[in-house]
Amino acid sequence: MAKRRSSHPQFAICIRTDDPDVLTPRMIYRVLPDAGAARSRFLRVIDNEGEDYLYPADYFMLVDLPAAVERALSRAS
Repeated sequence: MAKRRSSHPQFAICIRTDDPDVLTPRMIYRVLPDAGAARSRFLRVIDNEGEDYLYPADYFMLVDLPAAVERALSRAS
């Protein structure tokens, strides 16, 4: 897999959750860079409440989206 530039947006699809009020399965979420969280197997995502929060990485599947889709999602958030 190609290494992403730090300014390149990253997205993930939620594949499971313990709290459907803050994460929705099959929804795409913006992932924020957080090396410390990644080392602990967590991802920092913008959740349904619009807050960035740490969630277990196994709740998500990282996805590579076409550049046009990433731009549209970044503008919408």
